[in-house]
Amino acid sequence: MEMASKTIDLLQDELPVKQEPFIISGDVKTGLVLVDIVNGFCTVGAGNMAPRFPDKQISEMVDESARLARAFCERKWPVYGFLDSHDPNVPEHPYPPHCFAGTHESKLVPALQWLENESNVTLRCKDCIDGFLGSIEKDGSNVFVDWVKNNQIKAILVVGICTDICVLDFVCSTLSARNRRHLPPLEDVIVYSRGCATYDIPVHVARTSKDLISHPQNLMHHIGLYMAQGRGAKVVSEVLFDQDKEKNHY
Repeated sequence: MEMASKTIDLLQDELPVKQEPFIISGDVKTGLVLVDIVNGFCTVGAGNMAPRFPDKQISEMVDESARLARAFCERKWPVYGFLDSHDPNVPEHPYPPHCFAGTHESKLVPALQWLENESNVTLRCKDCIDGFLGSIEKDGSNVFVDWVKNNQIKAILVVGICTDICVLDFVCSTLSARNRRHLPPLEDVIVYSRGCATYDIPVHVARTSKDLISHPQNLMHHIGLYMAQGRGAKVVSEVLFDQDKEKNHY
């Protein structure tokens, strides 16, 4: 544990992630994106990809995501939520079976289930890692792109799991689409570090099975944030609301 901590400290020195508080005001139309905050990834014992024991990083991510979702819904601001949802007959290598469509695993965690009844919330079931690609319809349209354009969103605030997998892939694709001007009027993609989390498979655990690959949680969380920052996302340490300017929002 001490060695892992020293490694992360060294990594943070060599690969720093610049973070500042983010204040949401009425100056910029902002949408909240929730990535895969479902039982299959967050609820203890809920499936092959769920934590086996209570996990502090995941619990904080759920709490912060619920806080932000409540704040956005109280203000009727746009929220877009991804739900990992797979066909049992279509495996997603290299991951074990998880989040089959229609099961408990593919549903929002209890702290967010109320979002299903909110008029300002768009929920999207996706069957792949990258939610941007998972938002493409058979006719070639993209539900996420339409959500940005219809709501005239200039900034998205991204939270969810896993920092270095589904969150990162979605952020990278969104930034590429923005750079190619496929997402007007979107300007900023903001990743909230405490609103994101990833899973933990320590090296000593991975060595006990040929089917496991080590995935140290704090290390991979940092790498995910670093990669997102390197692609052009803004990584923030805190999310606050500017009460004085909210009255001008929308």
